[in-house]
Amino acid sequence: MRLAGKVILVTGGCTGIGRAIAQRCSAEGAKVVVNGLEDDLGEKLVQQLGREKATLCLADITRPEVPDQLVQGALQTFGRLDGVVNNAAYIDFSNIKTTTSSLLHRMFDTNTVAPFSIIQAALPYLSLGRGCVLNIGSVNAWCGDPNLLAYSLSKGALMTMTRNLGDVLFREYGVRVNQINPGWVLTGKEKEIKRREGASDQWVDEVPSVFAPAGRLLAPEEIAAAAVYWLSDECGPVSGQVVDLEQYPFIGRNLPKNSIPNP
Repeated sequence: MRLAGKVILVTGGCTGIGRAIAQRCSAEGAKVVVNGLEDDLGEKLVQQLGREKATLCLADITRPEVPDQLVQGALQTFGRLDGVVNNAAYIDFSNIKTTTSSLLHRMFDTNTVAPFSIIQAALPYLSLGRGCVLNIGSVNAWCGDPNLLAYSLSKGALMTMTRNLGDVLFREYGVRVNQINPGWVLTGKEKEIKRREGASDQWVDEVPSVFAPAGRLLAPEEIAAAAVYWLSDECGPVSGQVVDLEQYPFIGRNLPKNSIPNP
C-alpha cells in the first residue's frame, strides 16, 4: 500500500487517465476525491471504489469558486489533503489559421489557470504534511502537432509552471510539484475523436509503427502506474521534474526517410 493514509484529489477523474489514476490510488490505499463533469460515470466509479474511500465532486474547474470547493470537500469528507492530480484538460484541434483568442482563453483557463488556482487553494493544507502535486501534461508541450496549436501552448505553459513551482514550493513549503507528459494514450476520448473523424473501427490496429513501436498505444493504466511513484513518499525530495511517458525518444528523434505515411 504505497499511498496508505493519503487523501488525493484527482481532477478529470471520471474518465480516461484520471479515472485510471483514481482507481490505482485507491488500490494503493489512498482515499480519493474525484472531480469531473460526467455524473453517471463518476457515480459508478465511487460505487466501485467504495464511498468510505471515495467521494465525487461534480464541478467545472474553470469556475472561480471551484478550487476552494474541491479542497474543502476533501477536508470535510476525509479531514486532510495530501496530493493533487491536475489531470482535467480541454482538447480541441486548431492551427495558426483557426486558433481564435476565445479558443486560447478557454484552453488556458482549463489547462493552465485552473490547475494553478487549485494548487493555490490546496497549498496551505498540502504543506501540513509535506504533500505533493502531480500535473498531467502532454508531450505536445515541447512543440506539438500543427493542428493542436492552442492545446500545445497551454500544456507548454503548464510545464513551465511545474518547473517554477516545483522549485519554489518545495523550498518554502516542502510541497513537491512534478509532471507527467503522456504520449498517445488509448482513452475513451481518443476513440470518440477518431469516430468523429470517420476512422474505421480497426484504426487502433493500423497505427504506423513510427508512432507506436510496441504495436499498440499506451493504456491509461500505464500512466496511472507511473503516477503512483510521484504521489508516494518513494519520490523522496524529487521536485520540479517533467517526465515524458512515450514509446520513443520524443525530443531529438530523427525519423528515417519514408517512415511517415502520406497524409
